[in-house]
Amino acid sequence: MRGRLFAAFLLVALSSVAVLTAAALAGTGRGLAAAESTERDRAATRAADEVAAAYRRARGWTGLDLTSAASAAAGAHLIVLDEHGRVVSNPGHGHGGPGMGTMSVADHAEAPVMVDGTTVGSVRLTYGATAGSAARDVTWLWIAVAAATALAVAIAASWFVSRRITDPLTRLAAAARAFAIGDRSARARVRAPGELGTLATAFDTMADAVTNTERNRRDLTADVAHELRTPLAALRAGLEELRDGLAPADPHRLSDLHDQALRLGRVVDDLAALAAAEAAALSLHPTDVDLAVVAESVLGAHAAQLRATGLEVHTELAHGVIIHADPDRLHQALGNVVANAARYGRPGDRLTVRAGMVDGTPTVSVSDTGPGIPEDELPHVFDRMWRGRGSATIAGSGIGLAVVRELVTAHRGSVTAESGPGGGTTITIRLPGRKSRR
Repeated sequence: MRGRLFAAFLLVALSSVAVLTAAALAGTGRGLAAAESTERDRAATRAADEVAAAYRRARGWTGLDLTSAASAAAGAHLIVLDEHGRVVSNPGHGHGGPGMGTMSVADHAEAPVMVDGTTVGSVRLTYGATAGSAARDVTWLWIAVAAATALAVAIAASWFVSRRITDPLTRLAAAARAFAIGDRSARARVRAPGELGTLATAFDTMADAVTNTERNRRDLTADVAHELRTPLAALRAGLEELRDGLAPADPHRLSDLHDQALRLGRVVDDLAALAAAEAAALSLHPTDVDLAVVAESVLGAHAAQLRATGLEVHTELAHGVIIHADPDRLHQALGNVVANAARYGRPGDRLTVRAGMVDGTPTVSVSDTGPGIPEDELPHVFDRMWRGRGSATIAGSGIGLAVVRELVTAHRGSVTAESGPGGGTTITIRLPGRKSRR
């Protein structure tokens, strides 16, 4: 590609230099010819004036002193003709001037000799074949030098530009090939101007995203395996004891095994919920829905769990905030937040649910006065399979808030978590757009 680009640039440069050189030569030749013609006409006029002055002094053509006229001829050969066209004076060539009538216009200049308004003759200045060639030679030499310089600059610029374009592409292609065969550390790391730099940066960003996704997938696989391994191990051990007669099949033992089966089922259900949330953008069925109505529905669905936990529920719901969203998915997201607060809440803690407009944005928040989340754990609360240090004794798979983030993102919204050093946590969901019934 570099060779083709260089050849293309060089062809354009050569064509431009050739056209400009030809135009300069043609224009310069015409300009010099016009300047020479004008200067010859002026010299002929000056010589004619001097001959006229000499004619007046000599009172005729006899005894003319043509010294001043020859000087005015500017080095050209001076021929003086009378009114009948006969040669009056032809210094250096004798009289008669044979063959002068065949001289081309470009080689001589003529002017009439006027005395008191009457044409008494004419002067002719003749030039040799090399007259003016020196000026042309100098001019064309400079044109040739300028053309050669321009061509050299064009070649250098073509080579530089072709390398400037192809080198980043070569490095980018090499990084892409290395990344494709499994080298996840391969990056282009190209600094290039314009679109090439943007392309290289986009590739590096994409590679980082793919690497992070693969790492998260491996972590998720390990976490899922861990979550499934614990209840499965307990179930297997308990069933083996029952099979081998090492433990009686009493209701208490069967209840323990049933609890392990339920835990296993919860993990599977949470994974299914996460998969459904990640595909929510493809399965949303949005309609106009009142945000406060959704919040009331969620609290009603979780009323029994909230009462069993002993939480005091308070609401600040502003009706009339209409959003365009999937009510079932929104109910699921908000329900996970409320269920999470109930799971970690303590008897007597307060749970406050607010819904309305905040700074022009439809917002719903769930705040509690529970134990809170340590500052170093806050950035991870929406990660898959993540559970805080204080959740070792609390059932859960660490998927609930990850589902919330996926569902809210599918609605082009955002979700944040805040927690103070004294305890208490607030999960805030912000959704785009609004309508009003007013």
